[in-house]
Amino acid sequence: MRRRPLPSPQEALRILAEKRTRPQHRPPPPAGRGLNKLVREMDARFGQGPGALQARWREVVGVEIARRTEPVKLVKGRNGGASSLEIRVAGPSAAIIQHQAHEILARVNLFLGPEAVQKLRIVQGPLRHAGEAPAPKRRLPPLDAAQEAKLAKDLAAAPDGKLKQALMSLGRGVLRRQRQVD
Repeated sequence: MRRRPLPSPQEALRILAEKRTRPQHRPPPPAGRGLNKLVREMDARFGQGPGALQARWREVVGVEIARRTEPVKLVKGRNGGASSLEIRVAGPSAAIIQHQAHEILARVNLFLGPEAVQKLRIVQGPLRHAGEAPAPKRRLPPLDAAQEAKLAKDLAAAPDGKLKQALMSLGRGVLRRQRQVD
């Protein structure tokens, strides 16, 4: 058996340039992209669903009730029966929410449509949201050039690296807070 000689680099480039390759396999697009348009059309046609209720819960029931509750699921009744809304209530607030059930149902039906929900099911448990959103932190103004230079001079003897960077950051924070207090 006689071995065939290998092509030269020029011949190899010519062969590769002439050879047709298969197109690269592309995976199908994500299902969400294809369904997005359909979901928007369905929402426009049949009204708002439980997702809209969850997103706007605070507006629908008010700040005080929203602080103690969150909607869990909306269950449609079988064969046209009564539909119910399940809400999770934080601990001992369940008794207070039970007394306000009629008002909550009225507000939810005002949002979802007349007679959208007939029953309110209250389940005690921890809420996913932790009450109020934390207040945004105020950024303190940066140090002036003199303070920055003094801090750099004080830390000049420290070896370069993460420790020195951490000490610089700590020093800036302390000096900013001192300036704020004064």
